[in-house]
Amino acid sequence: MNAGARAAAPPGRELPAVAPELLDAVRLRLAEEGAEPTPGRVAAALRGQGLPMGDSAVLSVVRALRSELVGAGPLQPLLSEPDVTDVLVNGPDEVWVDRGRGLERAAVRFPDAAAVRRLAQRLAGAAGRRLDDASPWADVRLPDGTRLHAVLPPVVVGPPCLSLRVVRPRAFTLAELGEAGTVPPGGERLLRSLIAARLSFLISGGTGSGKSTLLAALLGLAGPEERIVLVEDSAELRPAHPHVVRLETRPANQEGAGRVTLRDLVRQALRMRPDRLVVGECRGPEVLDLLAALNTGHGGCGTVHANAAADVPARLEALGSTAGLTRDALHSQLRAALSVVLHLARDRATGRRVIAEVHVLGRDATGLVRTVPAARWTPGGFAPEPGWDRLARLCAEGGCAL
Repeated sequence: MNAGARAAAPPGRELPAVAPELLDAVRLRLAEEGAEPTPGRVAAALRGQGLPMGDSAVLSVVRALRSELVGAGPLQPLLSEPDVTDVLVNGPDEVWVDRGRGLERAAVRFPDAAAVRRLAQRLAGAAGRRLDDASPWADVRLPDGTRLHAVLPPVVVGPPCLSLRVVRPRAFTLAELGEAGTVPPGGERLLRSLIAARLSFLISGGTGSGKSTLLAALLGLAGPEERIVLVEDSAELRPAHPHVVRLETRPANQEGAGRVTLRDLVRQALRMRPDRLVVGECRGPEVLDLLAALNTGHGGCGTVHANAAADVPARLEALGSTAGLTRDALHSQLRAALSVVLHLARDRATGRRVIAEVHVLGRDATGLVRTVPAARWTPGGFAPEPGWDRLARLCAEGGCAL
């Protein structure tokens, strides 16, 4: 079989499976030669092992080897599906995918745990990160924007684990989120009012609830004359807006130097004349700088992990304490800095992501900040709650009727 032979299965015929030990033998031979896995070279490597094989068997080896070298290997077809948001690998025969309806088992399989490890190491290496026994985990952004988190044994019990978060090349529109059921019928008007009134807000929710997706869609509604400065751990937000500056943290190098934190970037962003300062996810002491910025005339927003909108003040308390901020000091800043909390949750029956509730902030009898429900998701639209009048006043003060 010559080097120009096709590396694809003949129409209507499935290529046979390849034994892991055969792949290892060919992989080692090609690595020693520094050669690409072309059909001709694979055939020669097989003959060198005393294993002359037919065309279909050679093509199977070529396909298996190339899948290790191109994109995300056997996971690439899943990542390329337009509705896939997450791909999770718990082992060679345990791959899960989220298509917006909750996690479901995928048909993808790896030959063995070593193949999962090789893929994880190759992907981490493509992002310039080390992943081995000395550094058994990596949290990186791949060249195509996909977010990868990988953990190797013995930190993880059992096979290596991979978590891939897909970042789409464009943001969803509010109309698309409405079609997906995230925004209730007519709810787009409320969200547009929040942006037009330039209210500062946080989007809360659990992991995978769609916080970044909603935030990117809302930022796309900002006026074209506004300058948006994004601060993120991993650059995921891609709002459809003409004036966006994106800042991304950087881990320390192998010598432990060169680390750039979210807090460093928030401080730099304040010097870049932002009309809207956006922190992709508040998860530490940077919350202090964000609240300070929102109290000095900068509009802003971000996301935060929380179980419910009512839990956001307590969550911010915990984050503020990492920066040495006392409870009273945080609540004093919080009341003046933040206006609205949008909380996302998954519908238990369908797995669909929905804006479950909208809260405004207010003080209780003790002077501490509490959230007050202003609207909740229903199949017929946002239903008003006790805080609706306050939300309407905030929008009116921003020059936009709710």
